[in-house]
Amino acid sequence: MEAPRLAPTMSGPGSPCEEVLKNLSLEAIQLCERDGNKSQDSGIAEMEELPVPHNIKISNITCDSFKISWDMDSKSKDPVPLPMTVRGHWFLSPRTEYTVAVQTASKQVDGDYVVSEWSEIIEFCTADYSKVHLTQLLEKAEVIAGRMLKLSVFYRNQHKEYFDYTREHHGNALQPSVKDNSGSHGSPISGKLEGIFFSCNTEFNTGKPPQDSPYGRYRFEIAAEKLFNPNTNLYFGDFYCMYTAYHYVILVIAPVGSPGDEFCKQRLPQLNIKDNKFLTCDEEDGVMVYHHAQDVILEVIYTDPVDLSLGTVAEITGHQLMSLSTANAKKDPSCKTCNISVGR
Repeated sequence: MEAPRLAPTMSGPGSPCEEVLKNLSLEAIQLCERDGNKSQDSGIAEMEELPVPHNIKISNITCDSFKISWDMDSKSKDPVPLPMTVRGHWFLSPRTEYTVAVQTASKQVDGDYVVSEWSEIIEFCTADYSKVHLTQLLEKAEVIAGRMLKLSVFYRNQHKEYFDYTREHHGNALQPSVKDNSGSHGSPISGKLEGIFFSCNTEFNTGKPPQDSPYGRYRFEIAAEKLFNPNTNLYFGDFYCMYTAYHYVILVIAPVGSPGDEFCKQRLPQLNIKDNKFLTCDEEDGVMVYHHAQDVILEVIYTDPVDLSLGTVAEITGHQLMSLSTANAKKDPSCKTCNISVGR
């Protein structure tokens, strides 16, 4: 009876799977090698020709698994197509390109193996985190979010030139841009969701935004109710750290029914704006009251343009702390606080 052999090869420079290959045993590495069309394992005989798997199909792709199936032409034996799901033990990472090929093998009475030629090479890419995975991250973030503090404004720090350009070329309106690749490798919003980053954390002793900033000496402040209100939806986007004690939570605010809202509704866990562990909006005595989590740094993405006339732009009095920037920051894959068991 023929048994299938799968040979993963990882494509692309800097692929996370290169690190996995470094730790593979010699036997596993030999399984992946191709020299001509025949396996060169010393313990494998070439006594008879086996059918080559063909019509390779990859399906049911997730962030850490895929289903593979193939057909075989019957020759001297009765080969059996064997669809299978490959998971975990290949250390699959989300959003990563892989190539895969298949061969069949038959054990002989003397203990040696006859193997077929390799099949054609198939390329595929693993998927983003699903809502299930993001919910796992959400639950981890809730554990360390801490108590809630009041806030009154959202703010965005940039260089003076950024605001000058906005006034001159964008009709005074901040424009959404595609989110960078900071945070979790499997985040479905990285490189896809368009929005504007805002902060909302306050200093414990003043209740106001901190005077220091990693992003520039000019700050746009806007009243919280202008961006976050009952006409918006709130989504959990990510939870990560950058090899430090600080942890970041990415939230998305999207006007109800907007393109950003539709994007998030399909991919992200939605939060109750009045009752969650990170950012809340509720009415007390006819006034909207806002709170944010104390023990995580919130990065809030607003998915629509924002007119500068709705707020104020002024120079901060503190320092520009470039070391705290999260632009394209890579998540610490070893942190037990903000990682889940699948992918990174």
